[in-house]
Amino acid sequence: MRAVRALLVLAVVGACTPEPTSPASPVAGTTSPTGLTPMPTPRAGRTNALVERVVDGDTVEVSFRGRALTARLIGIDTPESVAPGEPVQCFAVEAAEYTTERLEGELVRLEFDRERIDPFGRTLAYVWLGEELFNETLVREGYAFVATFPPNVKHVDRFRAAQRLARSEERGVWGECVNLGACDPAYPDVCIPPPPPDLECADVDERRFTVLAPDRHRFDGDGNGVGCEMV
Repeated sequence: MRAVRALLVLAVVGACTPEPTSPASPVAGTTSPTGLTPMPTPRAGRTNALVERVVDGDTVEVSFRGRALTARLIGIDTPESVAPGEPVQCFAVEAAEYTTERLEGELVRLEFDRERIDPFGRTLAYVWLGEELFNETLVREGYAFVATFPPNVKHVDRFRAAQRLARSEERGVWGECVNLGACDPAYPDVCIPPPPPDLECADVDERRFTVLAPDRHRFDGDGNGVGCEMV
């Protein structure tokens, strides 16, 4: 378990953490068994899957071209509600209920990124509901945090903008679960605690996030305003 996950407990109320620690979270830097070239952004009205059941806020079971798949939404994490042996995290129930209300029984379009399958056998996907990118909606409305796992970063800029809005307006988890005073303002795209201890890029999962002065963790080695670009 990465050291920063323990530190992030300081930034939340109760059991909620920005980085779920259960095996249900995607693993950074793992090459999938099957790669896939990113698909173009879907056009409105085109669908290729039916959402049969919602597992939790960021995982759904779908029927995709005649096959039953478990789809993990790319680029985001909702608080954990179904991890065996783990407590239900702050705002997890609300996130799962919102996804159920919006997606269950709906025709959607799955869009893929560079990797198709995660280490747990789930299909990694962006879920489009008409013209709406639902992954982005979860972040914008405060039901999910941005969680970047290269090389699957096609829509990361959209997700970061949505998170800045949710954080600034204290929507969802940002108002109910996160102690914003424990997030270093030098890193406005993410919630990273200030030192001590001093963290390195290897200690955090986020990549290519905005860095402002003073960069006390020295994430921005080349001074271009972007942290942890090459790790």
